[in-house]
Amino acid sequence: MSASESVWPALPWDEWKDTADTLHMWMQIVGHTRLVLCAPLNHWWHVTFYVTARGLTTSSIPLGSECFDVEFDFIDHRLVIRHSAGPVKILPLRAQSVAAFYREYMDALTSLGIHITIHSIPDEVADPIPFAEDTVHASYDPDAAHRFWRILMQSAEVFKQFQANWLGKASPVHFFWGSFDLAVTRFSGRRAPERPGADLVTREAYSHEVISFGFWPGNGGYGRAAYYAYAAPEPEGLGKAVVRPAAAFYSNDRKEFFLNYDDVRTAPSPSDVILEFMDSVYRAASVNWDNAALVRSEPFPVRVGKHS
Repeated sequence: MSASESVWPALPWDEWKDTADTLHMWMQIVGHTRLVLCAPLNHWWHVTFYVTARGLTTSSIPLGSECFDVEFDFIDHRLVIRHSAGPVKILPLRAQSVAAFYREYMDALTSLGIHITIHSIPDEVADPIPFAEDTVHASYDPDAAHRFWRILMQSAEVFKQFQANWLGKASPVHFFWGSFDLAVTRFSGRRAPERPGADLVTREAYSHEVISFGFWPGNGGYGRAAYYAYAAPEPEGLGKAVVRPAAAFYSNDRKEFFLNYDDVRTAPSPSDVILEFMDSVYRAASVNWDNAALVRSEPFPVRVGKHS
């Protein structure tokens, strides 16, 4: 095993898909809490999760004069709910149905004095099952969940590095619990054409021209972990662009570029490969953008320190 393989772990979809599908539903339950209580932000940024040194967090959620947050801890495998008044509620992450998790989570909120009603049906999935009735999804492999988080953690830092010299509007590096992917998006600053027949979520997400990048852990019908990139609207001829590294390719069906995670994690420098992919796609997709105004001509001044 190479050094890169030990740091960037394997995550075969067929081996962890049951855990992923269950986690997806658990995260939707917690995510709907943000959806109910957080003030709206453009492009639905008020509902996302963020990568932490232990897992994924909601960040602070307002609650009158107080606030609380919820974190999926993938080291000790627990859900931690922290109230600004002091109380903390901890639920173990273990093999259990979505219905059981839903009951435990809502009871935990109630015990902390948090009385809310959330949308009780998952979003952005085929054939959704109401949370309270879902006994189909009930898997939890701690090792797979930990590896999933490790990949998110390292990918998030690479995504942040990619944004270092960007001057235009950009999203945070965040995790969408609806689509179950890590993402970062750049904006040209121009409005995008209306999408005929678009639903409320899609219409708001793509109200402006974007080039997005992200990491899928294998869901969405693709069947393997991969990095992706796309432009919306897509400039003419983008699908024929030659992008790097050589393993990257364009999907005509999905209108996205892909770079399979296994081609990244086994490389001598996975971070450099991801950055090469992101930069290459951005250059191809931004042919009509004002890059002189959007990208620094000189690198951002960095104070260099040391760490061991």
